[in-house]
Amino acid sequence: MTDTAVGTRVSADEAEQQRRGLMLVLSSPSGAGKSTIARLLLEKENNLELSISVTTRPRRSSEVDGVHYHFLDPNRFEQMRAHDELLEWAEVHGNYYATPRGPVENAIENGRDILFDIDIQGTFQLYEKMRDDVVSIFILPPSIAEMKSRLYRRAEDADDVIAKRMKTAVGEMRHWSKYDYVVVNDDLERAYENVRAILKAERLKQARSPKIGSLIQGMVDDLEVELDSKG
Repeated sequence: MTDTAVGTRVSADEAEQQRRGLMLVLSSPSGAGKSTIARLLLEKENNLELSISVTTRPRRSSEVDGVHYHFLDPNRFEQMRAHDELLEWAEVHGNYYATPRGPVENAIENGRDILFDIDIQGTFQLYEKMRDDVVSIFILPPSIAEMKSRLYRRAEDADDVIAKRMKTAVGEMRHWSKYDYVVVNDDLERAYENVRAILKAERLKQARSPKIGSLIQGMVDDLEVELDSKG
Protein backbone atom coordinates (compact mmCIF):
# COMPACT_ATOMS: atom_id res chain seq x y z
CA MET A 1 0.00 0.00 0.00
CA THR A 2 1.37 3.45 -0.94
CA ASP A 3 2.14 6.39 1.33
CA THR A 4 -0.76 8.23 -0.29
CA ALA A 5 -3.24 5.66 0.95
CA VAL A 6 -1.82 5.71 4.47
CA GLY A 7 -1.04 9.35 5.13
CA THR A 8 -3.00 11.58 2.76
CA ARG A 9 -6.15 9.66 1.93
CA VAL A 10 -9.17 11.90 1.37
CA SER A 11 -12.87 11.28 0.88
CA ALA A 12 -14.87 12.29 -2.19
CA ASP A 13 -16.47 15.10 -0.18
CA GLU A 14 -13.06 16.40 0.92
CA ALA A 15 -11.77 16.32 -2.64
CA GLU A 16 -14.74 18.34 -3.84
CA GLN A 17 -14.71 20.82 -0.96
CA GLN A 18 -11.02 21.60 -1.32
CA ARG A 19 -11.41 22.86 -4.90
CA ARG A 20 -9.42 25.94 -5.89
CA GLY A 21 -11.64 28.87 -6.79
CA LEU A 22 -11.64 30.65 -10.13
CA MET A 23 -11.88 34.16 -11.53
CA LEU A 24 -14.90 34.47 -13.83
CA VAL A 25 -14.43 37.43 -16.18
CA LEU A 26 -17.30 38.88 -18.20
CA SER A 27 -16.55 41.48 -20.87
CA SER A 28 -18.63 42.92 -23.69
CA PRO A 29 -19.33 45.98 -25.80
CA SER A 30 -22.04 48.26 -24.43
CA GLY A 31 -25.54 46.98 -25.05
CA ALA A 32 -24.69 43.28 -24.98
CA GLY A 33 -26.38 42.63 -21.63
CA LYS A 34 -23.27 41.74 -19.63
CA SER A 35 -24.32 43.55 -16.46
CA THR A 36 -27.71 41.83 -16.41
CA ILE A 37 -26.08 38.41 -16.76
CA ALA A 38 -23.63 39.28 -13.98
CA ARG A 39 -26.50 40.31 -11.71
CA LEU A 40 -28.36 37.05 -12.36
CA LEU A 41 -25.24 35.02 -11.58
CA LEU A 42 -24.75 36.79 -8.27
CA GLU A 43 -28.41 36.30 -7.35
CA LYS A 44 -28.66 32.62 -8.26
CA GLU A 45 -25.19 31.11 -7.95
CA ASN A 46 -23.79 29.88 -4.65
CA ASN A 47 -20.12 30.46 -3.85
CA LEU A 48 -19.78 33.38 -6.27
CA GLU A 49 -18.95 36.90 -5.14
CA LEU A 50 -18.29 40.14 -6.99
CA SER A 51 -14.79 41.55 -7.04
CA ILE A 52 -14.87 44.96 -5.35
CA SER A 53 -12.49 47.44 -6.92
CA VAL A 54 -10.48 50.15 -5.24
CA THR A 55 -10.72 53.69 -6.57
CA THR A 56 -9.31 57.14 -5.94
CA ARG A 57 -12.60 58.71 -7.05
CA PRO A 58 -14.44 60.58 -4.28
CA ARG A 59 -17.29 58.59 -2.76
CA ARG A 60 -20.78 59.60 -3.82
CA SER A 61 -23.45 60.08 -1.17
CA SER A 62 -25.30 56.93 -2.30
CA GLU A 63 -22.19 54.73 -2.16
CA VAL A 64 -20.96 52.59 0.72
CA ASP A 65 -17.24 52.03 1.23
CA GLY A 66 -16.46 48.32 0.93
CA VAL A 67 -19.72 47.59 -0.91
CA HIS A 68 -19.56 49.61 -4.10
CA TYR A 69 -15.82 50.35 -3.99
CA HIS A 70 -12.96 50.57 -1.56
CA PHE A 71 -12.19 54.31 -1.61
CA LEU A 72 -8.50 55.19 -1.33
CA ASP A 73 -6.47 58.36 -1.40
CA PRO A 74 -4.02 58.65 -4.33
CA ASN A 75 -0.96 58.09 -2.13
CA ARG A 76 -2.27 54.73 -0.88
CA PHE A 77 -3.10 53.72 -4.44
CA GLU A 78 0.44 54.53 -5.58
CA GLN A 79 1.84 52.45 -2.72
CA MET A 80 -0.29 49.46 -3.72
CA ARG A 81 0.75 49.75 -7.35
CA ALA A 82 4.44 50.08 -6.46
CA HIS A 83 4.29 46.96 -4.25
CA ASP A 84 2.49 44.84 -6.86
CA GLU A 85 -0.68 44.68 -4.75
CA LEU A 86 -2.94 45.24 -7.77
CA LEU A 87 -3.98 42.64 -10.34
CA GLU A 88 -5.18 45.24 -12.83
CA TRP A 89 -5.69 48.99 -12.91
CA ALA A 90 -6.81 51.78 -15.20
CA GLU A 91 -7.13 55.55 -15.19
CA VAL A 92 -10.57 56.89 -16.09
CA HIS A 93 -11.26 60.62 -16.24
CA GLY A 94 -8.37 61.41 -13.93
CA ASN A 95 -9.26 58.79 -11.30
CA TYR A 96 -7.77 55.33 -10.78
CA TYR A 97 -9.66 52.06 -10.53
CA ALA A 98 -8.06 48.72 -9.72
CA THR A 99 -8.51 45.17 -8.47
CA PRO A 100 -6.59 44.48 -5.22
CA ARG A 101 -4.60 41.26 -5.30
CA GLY A 102 -4.95 40.12 -1.67
CA PRO A 103 -8.72 39.54 -1.42
CA VAL A 104 -8.82 37.72 -4.75
CA GLU A 105 -5.94 35.38 -3.95
CA ASN A 106 -7.39 34.64 -0.52
CA ALA A 107 -10.79 33.82 -2.01
CA ILE A 108 -9.62 31.42 -4.69
CA GLU A 109 -7.18 29.68 -2.34
CA ASN A 110 -10.19 28.97 -0.11
CA GLY A 111 -12.35 27.65 -2.93
CA ARG A 112 -14.47 30.75 -3.53
CA ASP A 113 -15.17 32.04 -7.04
CA ILE A 114 -14.86 35.73 -7.94
CA LEU A 115 -16.85 37.50 -10.66
CA PHE A 116 -15.24 40.32 -12.62
CA ASP A 117 -17.26 42.76 -14.72
CA ILE A 118 -14.33 44.44 -16.49
CA ASP A 119 -13.17 45.64 -19.89
CA ILE A 120 -10.70 44.07 -22.29
CA GLN A 121 -7.62 45.85 -20.97
CA GLY A 122 -8.42 44.75 -17.43
CA THR A 123 -8.88 41.18 -18.63
CA PHE A 124 -5.48 41.16 -20.31
CA GLN A 125 -3.84 42.42 -17.14
CA LEU A 126 -5.45 39.58 -15.20
CA TYR A 127 -4.05 37.19 -17.81
CA GLU A 128 -0.55 38.48 -17.07
CA LYS A 129 -0.88 37.96 -13.33
CA MET A 130 -3.05 34.84 -12.84
CA ARG A 131 -3.92 33.33 -16.23
CA ASP A 132 -4.47 29.78 -14.95
CA ASP A 133 -7.17 31.00 -12.56
CA VAL A 134 -9.03 33.12 -15.12
CA VAL A 135 -12.09 31.93 -17.07
CA SER A 136 -13.00 34.66 -19.54
CA ILE A 137 -16.29 35.04 -21.41
CA PHE A 138 -16.99 37.63 -24.11
CA ILE A 139 -20.68 38.54 -24.34
CA LEU A 140 -21.94 39.62 -27.76
CA PRO A 141 -25.24 41.14 -28.89
CA PRO A 142 -26.99 39.24 -31.71
CA SER A 143 -26.42 42.12 -34.14
CA ILE A 144 -25.20 45.70 -34.29
CA ALA A 145 -28.75 46.87 -34.94
CA GLU A 146 -29.92 45.19 -31.74
CA MET A 147 -26.98 46.58 -29.76
CA LYS A 148 -27.83 50.11 -30.94
CA SER A 149 -31.51 49.55 -30.15
CA ARG A 150 -30.67 48.40 -26.61
CA LEU A 151 -28.50 51.46 -26.00
CA TYR A 152 -31.32 53.76 -27.05
CA ARG A 153 -33.92 51.82 -25.02
CA ARG A 154 -31.86 52.34 -21.88
CA ALA A 155 -32.37 56.09 -22.34
CA GLU A 156 -29.30 56.77 -20.22
CA ASP A 157 -26.99 58.45 -22.74
CA ALA A 158 -27.10 61.25 -25.27
CA ASP A 159 -26.72 60.49 -28.98
CA ASP A 160 -23.06 61.52 -29.04
CA VAL A 161 -22.29 59.22 -26.08
CA ILE A 162 -24.02 56.31 -27.79
CA ALA A 163 -22.03 56.99 -30.96
CA LYS A 164 -18.83 56.91 -28.90
CA ARG A 165 -19.85 53.61 -27.30
CA MET A 166 -20.51 52.14 -30.76
CA LYS A 167 -17.09 53.27 -31.95
CA THR A 168 -15.43 51.75 -28.86
CA ALA A 169 -17.27 48.49 -29.53
CA VAL A 170 -15.41 48.10 -32.83
CA GLY A 171 -12.06 47.87 -31.06
CA GLU A 172 -13.45 45.65 -28.31
CA MET A 173 -14.99 43.10 -30.67
CA ARG A 174 -11.74 42.67 -32.56
CA HIS A 175 -10.32 40.94 -29.45
CA TRP A 176 -13.03 38.27 -29.14
CA SER A 177 -10.61 35.44 -29.97
CA LYS A 178 -8.49 36.16 -26.90
CA TYR A 179 -11.35 35.06 -24.64
CA ASP A 180 -11.92 31.48 -23.51
CA TYR A 181 -15.60 31.53 -24.48
CA VAL A 182 -17.99 33.66 -26.55
CA VAL A 183 -21.70 33.82 -25.68
CA VAL A 184 -24.21 35.57 -27.96
CA ASN A 185 -26.97 37.20 -25.95
CA ASP A 186 -29.88 36.88 -28.37
CA ASP A 187 -32.08 35.57 -25.55
CA LEU A 188 -31.26 36.59 -21.98
CA GLU A 189 -32.33 33.35 -20.30
CA ARG A 190 -30.43 31.20 -22.79
CA ALA A 191 -27.32 33.39 -22.56
CA TYR A 192 -27.43 33.22 -18.77
CA GLU A 193 -27.77 29.43 -18.81
CA ASN A 194 -24.83 29.17 -21.22
CA VAL A 195 -22.64 31.26 -18.92
CA ARG A 196 -23.81 29.18 -15.95
CA ALA A 197 -22.92 25.97 -17.80
CA ILE A 198 -19.42 27.30 -18.47
CA LEU A 199 -18.99 28.13 -14.78
CA LYS A 200 -20.18 24.67 -13.73
CA ALA A 201 -17.83 22.90 -16.16
CA GLU A 202 -14.84 25.03 -15.17
CA ARG A 203 -15.44 24.29 -11.51
CA LEU A 204 -15.07 20.58 -12.29
CA LYS A 205 -11.70 20.82 -14.03
CA GLN A 206 -9.19 18.53 -12.39
CA ALA A 207 -6.58 21.31 -12.26
CA ARG A 208 -8.81 23.10 -9.73
CA SER A 209 -9.11 20.02 -7.49
CA PRO A 210 -5.69 19.40 -5.92
CA LYS A 211 -7.01 16.54 -3.76
CA ILE A 212 -8.55 14.52 -6.58
CA GLY A 213 -5.27 12.69 -7.18
CA SER A 214 -5.19 11.48 -3.55
CA LEU A 215 -8.80 10.33 -3.81
CA ILE A 216 -8.11 8.31 -6.95
CA GLN A 217 -4.86 6.86 -5.60
CA GLY A 218 -6.67 5.72 -2.46
CA MET A 219 -9.29 3.96 -4.59
CA VAL A 220 -6.57 2.27 -6.66
CA ASP A 221 -4.82 1.13 -3.48
CA ASP A 222 -8.05 -0.31 -2.10
CA LEU A 223 -8.71 -2.15 -5.34
CA GLU A 224 -5.17 -3.61 -5.42
CA VAL A 225 -5.51 -4.80 -1.82
CA GLU A 226 -8.82 -6.45 -2.64
CA LEU A 227 -7.39 -8.17 -5.72
CA ASP A 228 -4.30 -9.34 -3.81
CA SER A 229 -6.49 -10.80 -1.06
CA LYS A 230 -8.27 -12.93 -3.64
CA GLY A 231 -5.00 -14.31 -4.94
